[in-house]
Amino acid sequence: MSIQFPKIHQGKVRDVYQIDDKHLLMVASDRLSAFDVVLPDDIPHKGALLTQISNFWFDYMRPIIKNHLADVKVEEVIPNASADLKARAVVVKKLKALPCEAIVRGYIIGSGWKDYLSTGEVCGIKLPSGLQQAEKLTQTLFTPSSKAAVGDHDENISFDQLVNLIGIERAEQLKTVSISIYNKAITHAEANGLMIADTKFEFGLDEDDELVLMDEVLTPDSSRFWNKNNYQAGISPESYDKQFVRDYLETLNWDKTPPGPNIPADIINKTAEKYHEAYQRITGKAFQLD
Repeated sequence: MSIQFPKIHQGKVRDVYQIDDKHLLMVASDRLSAFDVVLPDDIPHKGALLTQISNFWFDYMRPIIKNHLADVKVEEVIPNASADLKARAVVVKKLKALPCEAIVRGYIIGSGWKDYLSTGEVCGIKLPSGLQQAEKLTQTLFTPSSKAAVGDHDENISFDQLVNLIGIERAEQLKTVSISIYNKAITHAEANGLMIADTKFEFGLDEDDELVLMDEVLTPDSSRFWNKNNYQAGISPESYDKQFVRDYLETLNWDKTPPGPNIPADIINKTAEKYHEAYQRITGKAFQLD
């Protein structure tokens, strides 16, 4: 189905359309990116799964912070919208996006683990010696990053650099809110067999200059989910995301620049299964289109 509104932005996964001066249509595609390259093969229903997981969390976090969802249904702006489009699209308020991402880490893994091995720190924060890979941190870390243009890499920044970007009051608010969201999320997730090792949030400001949670929240694309029953420190646990794709790509003679290689069907299917399982554990129901 073609969307008649003008497209104003195309990210790695999401396309954004201008509805009017105050509203945007955000559509999550089935595109898959790895190593900052959009791959030629899609993951079936991925966009719908990401959108519905985000919608669950946006509602769950309402006691903590406002979100970007407008009180307008997709079918109100696209009357003949298919069930698929209604599942993968949302009408959102137009916000002034903050030029940063808020990253929260509860475990030492990924790029944080690499930094720790080489410096004993994560994003300039000194950590105790002797930590194991994937070990739970004694305190939840807030490690912001700059927001890069599409195709570029985000860069970790210090809290002082964040203050220079958005001011001390907003930076402190961002840290407090981000950690509060993470703490509320891990309680729900762990009750349903999931651990959230780390995650990233994006925020904007509304017309009243109030902080608003936006984009996506606590999805397999923005977070590192682990199975609680299989977790152990000292190894890198299997995660609910595109791990199968990354592992496959690492076996190829590919320089991680466009164009990306095709992905075998079995890898695509395994990845899709992980997205479905994450959705079911988080929301408590199996995914299906209305």
